[in-house]
Formats: sequence, structure tokens, C-alpha cells
Amino acid sequence: MKSYVAKKESVERKWVVIDASDQVLGRIAVRVSGMLRGKHRPTYTPHVDTGDFVIVTNVQKVRLTGDKEEGKIYYRHTGFTGGLKSATARELKQKDPTMLLKNAVQGMLPKNRLGRKMLTKLKVFAGPEHPHGAQQPETISLN
Repeated sequence: MKSYVAKKESVERKWVVIDASDQVLGRIAVRVSGMLRGKHRPTYTPHVDTGDFVIVTNVQKVRLTGDKEEGKIYYRHTGFTGGLKSATARELKQKDPTMLLKNAVQGMLPKNRLGRKMLTKLKVFAGPEHPHGAQQPETISLN
């Protein structure tokens, strides 16, 4: 027997829509990161991008469990001396709800150029509308 190794030319990508309404942030992020990597396919190969394009809608309605709304703090740095900025999950959700999911998914992907390439296949929208209807995406429920 021989092991199957996927080639990047032979990968057929699908477009998938996930509705994040009333879903827990971490649970969605795990499913999305797995789909971006291609772990849901039998042809998964760790060093090849075999994943699908994922569209996530209604991110403004995502839930956080426990006291993470106030206790979870997101940090970023401006690059200047003393430029450390912080925001709680609630503040970040009010300012840009898509960043909550993008940060969670990015933390679950590989920290190299392959992971950065996978992240470009993630399309996140705060509301129910998205401009990717021409790709004929398939709707997937997480329940």
C-alpha cells in the first residue's frame, strides 16, 4: 500500500457558508479552522493547503461563555514605544465583531506562510449578507 499525498494542483475547493447566530465563539473557530486546513477531507495532507473557502455570517450574534465578555483582553501593539493597546472582548465586539472570530481562527492555524495563506480563504461578515453568491456556496449547520 502507498500513502496518498495531495498535490496543490489536484485540490478542488468548495465554498461553504456558516451561520454564527447564537453559537459559541470557540466552537465555531474550531470547525472553521479545520475546514480551512482541509481536515474534514480524506485527502488531508499537513503540508498542502487542501481546505475550502469558508464564509461566516452573523458574527455580531456570537456568544462568549462565562465572564469572557469582560475578562478576555485582546492586545495589540502600534510599533511605537509604549504603544501597547488593549480591549476587552465586549469592546472589540462593539467596534469590529469580525475580529473576534478572525483572531480565534488565526490562533488555531499554523504559524507559517501556509497558515497565512489559509487565513485568506476565510471571509467573515457581521451581518447576514455576503457578496459571494456567484460562487454558489453550500450552507452548513453546526448543530
